[in-house]
Amino acid sequence: MSNSVTVAENNAVMTTYTRFPITLTEGKGSFVWDDQGAKYLDYTAGIATCNLGHRPATVQAAVEEQLNKLWHCSNLYHIPKQDQLAELLVDQTCFDQVFFANSGAEANEGAIKLARRYAHKIKQTDQFEIVTFTDSFHGRTLATMSATGQPKIQDGYAPHMPGFRYARYNDEKEFAQLIQPKTIAVMLELVQGEGGVIPADQAWVDQLVTLCRQHGVLIIVDEIQTGMGRLGSLFAYQQYGFEPDIMTVAKGLASGFPVGAVLAKADISTALTPGSHGSTFGGNPLAMSAGLATLAHICEPAFFESVSKQQQYLWQQLNVLAEQAEDIVEIRGSGFLIGIKVSTKAIDYVNKARAAGLLILVAGPQVIRILPPLNTTKQEIDQACKILNALFLKNEVDNY
Repeated sequence: MSNSVTVAENNAVMTTYTRFPITLTEGKGSFVWDDQGAKYLDYTAGIATCNLGHRPATVQAAVEEQLNKLWHCSNLYHIPKQDQLAELLVDQTCFDQVFFANSGAEANEGAIKLARRYAHKIKQTDQFEIVTFTDSFHGRTLATMSATGQPKIQDGYAPHMPGFRYARYNDEKEFAQLIQPKTIAVMLELVQGEGGVIPADQAWVDQLVTLCRQHGVLIIVDEIQTGMGRLGSLFAYQQYGFEPDIMTVAKGLASGFPVGAVLAKADISTALTPGSHGSTFGGNPLAMSAGLATLAHICEPAFFESVSKQQQYLWQQLNVLAEQAEDIVEIRGSGFLIGIKVSTKAIDYVNKARAAGLLILVAGPQVIRILPPLNTTKQEIDQACKILNALFLKNEVDNY
């Protein structure tokens, strides 16, 4: 096989991604480099995954240490780092037990299975339905795709898995018909990332929680993108003033190593008995080492004080820009999950920003998504905002 095959000529990989025309080969902190040596400020963070930037030193050291010991041993044996990461997650949240998987989709799949099994084995009912919301995104497995409230994600995969019903996000008028006799759970994101960076209204969440508690319906919070400090607290639910029954985590949990987790209250998690659920690679020693080092770093006492300062600074700069730029309709989101709604095509700004050395994303046709590492600096924010100001205010970018 020739080693000269270019990315454009390589047909061996299925074309499930529309890739940007660059090949990234190295990363450190908030920056990445491509195969031509060009440097970019990465404000995608691997789509909210590299929350401590690329190759954070403490995480790299932990993984390198584990590489010299044991890579895989299966869950038929005790894995000490798995126990330690689970204990730290439990200590930092309102949950009692954790199941480890490999991805956000697997975590959400696990949460769906747990809710159904809880209904059948603990409540001893025939409830199975889970209510999700329009514009939500919960994954691309058959079940999580069916849970996702976006027809474009489901296109071509019929018949969809039964047992899901969709309600309008942030709409209290839906509450009258929200809970049906077969409903066991409500599943939601507190900020819809893929759906356009749309935060849940506090009043709507309050009423939703009250409704679920009145009817004994479980609340599953999908924190795949909002968790691990992205909104300025370890998890988003902590800002909304309630305790979910089940929560899913992935992305930022292990600084880029594949990991997902389902967290649940003890009276619910007991529904999963030996043999009822599992994962070959879930909770493996390498991923657990990365996750433990990542979470320990984020839980350091001064960490969120620094994060909050930088988040406020970036929002201030973006709000100033929005007042001046005619094409900006709205700045929305929370913390370092930021959406800029524009009146034209968001992808045009993403492409121009990349040409100027800034990597950002879209979250729909007219929403730019910005996901800085949590430990980004004021100087890096200034660099990003300088590029964005040039794009929006004069439609050209100098050499930065």
